[in-house]
Amino acid sequence: MKRFSGMLSRRGIIQSAGLTSAGMLVGGAAKSPAGPRALALIGDRYHNSDYIRVSLDKVFKDLAIPIDYTIAYETISAKLLKDYQLFVILRDGMIWPDGYLGPDAYTAYEADLETPKTFPDPKPVFWMTEDQGAAVRDWVNAGGGFYPMHNSAHISLTSKNFREVMGGAYDGHPPQRPFQVRATANRHPITDGIPPFMVNDEQHYPIYDKDPKYQILEAENIDGLKYEDKGTKSVAGWAYDFGKGRVVHTMPGHNIHVLWQPQYLEIQRRSIRWLLRQI
Repeated sequence: MKRFSGMLSRRGIIQSAGLTSAGMLVGGAAKSPAGPRALALIGDRYHNSDYIRVSLDKVFKDLAIPIDYTIAYETISAKLLKDYQLFVILRDGMIWPDGYLGPDAYTAYEADLETPKTFPDPKPVFWMTEDQGAAVRDWVNAGGGFYPMHNSAHISLTSKNFREVMGGAYDGHPPQRPFQVRATANRHPITDGIPPFMVNDEQHYPIYDKDPKYQILEAENIDGLKYEDKGTKSVAGWAYDFGKGRVVHTMPGHNIHVLWQPQYLEIQRRSIRWLLRQI
C-alpha cells in the first residue's frame, strides 16, 4: 500500500509540473540544449488526444527527439513557438464551448440516456485567430519545421494566414474504409523506396493550394468507391520549403493502427527528419 501511494504521489507531481508549464504543456521544459525539440497540439472532439500521444511517442522515441504535448489551442502564439524547432498539429479547427453528448460523434446512444431536449444541440465555433495563424506562418517562414497531420487542414477553413503556410484546406471525407496510399511520381527523400500500402482510415479529400510538384503522396480507393463527386483518388501528402522553414502534411491518422502501419511510420520519421534538415 505504501508503495502504491508513493507511485501516486510521484505521478501527481509529474502531472502538476507538466500542466503548469508553458500553457498546459506535458513533457518538460520548452528548450533542449542537446538538439531540436518538438511541440505537438493534439486532440479534438473526434480525435482523442491519448491515442495521438501514444502514437507520436513511438515516432519521437525512435528519433530520440523530445516532444511536449498540449491540448491548449488558445496558447498557440509566437511566444510559445519560439523555443521549438518542430511544430506538429493533429486536431481540427472546431471547439464546442456549449458541450455535446458523448466524447465522440456517435450521439444516438447517449441521447437515449438523456431526457429529450434537456441537453443543448452541439454548436461548433472555430478556435484559431488570424493572429495565431500569422504566428504559425511567421515561425515557419523564419526557419521552423511544421508538420500538420491528418485533419489539421480543417483549420484552414477559417484562417487565411494558417492556410497560406498549411498549403490546403479540408474538403470532407467518407466513413473509414480501406484505401491505398502511395508515393507520387515526384521524387522526395520522404517517400523514396516506400512501397504502396493499405490503411483502414478516413480518406480525406483536401483542396491542395500549392504547386503539384510538391505533392508526395496520393490515396486511392482501389475498390472503386467514390466520395461524392470527387472520385476515388485524393491528395494524401505534400512537402515544400516555406521561406527559411519547411512544411510537410500527411493525411492518414484517424486511429492508432493507421499511424503505426510500418510504411507510414517510416514516412512520419522521414518527414520529421526532413523538416529538421537531417535528410
